[in-house]
Amino acid sequence: MNNNSSSPQQLAANRANARKSTGPKTAAGRNTSKMNALKHGILSKEAVLRGRCLQEDDVEFADLHQRLWQDLLPAGPLEEMLVDRIVTAHWRLRRALKAEAGEIALNVDSGNWQRNHLDPAQASQQWAMLLDPVPAMRDSVFGNLIMESQLQAVRASVQLTGELTAAAINKIVLNGLPYTLTKELLELHARLQKNTKQLDANALRESQKAQALAFLDEKLRAIAVCKAQCAERDKKQEEAHQAAAVLPAPAVMDKILRYETKLERQLYQAINQLERLQRMRRGEAIPPPLTLEVSERA
Repeated sequence: MNNNSSSPQQLAANRANARKSTGPKTAAGRNTSKMNALKHGILSKEAVLRGRCLQEDDVEFADLHQRLWQDLLPAGPLEEMLVDRIVTAHWRLRRALKAEAGEIALNVDSGNWQRNHLDPAQASQQWAMLLDPVPAMRDSVFGNLIMESQLQAVRASVQLTGELTAAAINKIVLNGLPYTLTKELLELHARLQKNTKQLDANALRESQKAQALAFLDEKLRAIAVCKAQCAERDKKQEEAHQAAAVLPAPAVMDKILRYETKLERQLYQAINQLERLQRMRRGEAIPPPLTLEVSERA
């Protein structure tokens, strides 16, 4: 006869004993039992973080503890201890998920901040070192904004004074120095001084104003198109950057996965042990746990 098997008489005795201690049967008894989750949570008392900057919710933890306690209905200190371990492991697993979510949010937010807080002075210095900085400026929203602002200031001056003046043109600078856009406006100013149609002073002034405004408006339209294209490109690039940042760094991911694996092992061990104890308490025949010996070979 297998020593690990129980005799029919023993099984009957186990079932009889189980019927005497299957847990509380009255409503008052069940209410008292469910509060044991808060009275006997030895491990759980240390599971809730209560730091200065990070504080976990005691009420949320107590609610989780109570719901699992009511579902698993432990009887006796050993089962209570196992339920307590299940609750604690589950709570810590949730923390691991929060850590992963926090790491991803940090990666995405910090990358976005860095890309959107470039040093304008540094960009201007880099452009000013180019022989013709305008193509490079057209390739960025910031560069287009600089040229747009400068041309709008010149256009406002033309509207106010009625002509394109050298004083307004001299304000078109990059990093304190004139650049390609300044040269284009100076060339326009020189052309406008020529009266090839032999117009009188008033007609010449109106013609010069109209030509200057047409030139500036065309430039501003081209810049608006470039700026919109750059903004759309930057939006797509930012979406790609954020999509790439949703995975934590390998070292962080490995740390989180090892932590989760350890907690899951503890959780499933406690669940299995609790199930065995409760089945034994109900008088069921339980086979001995399977033990594997694993040896390492070089």
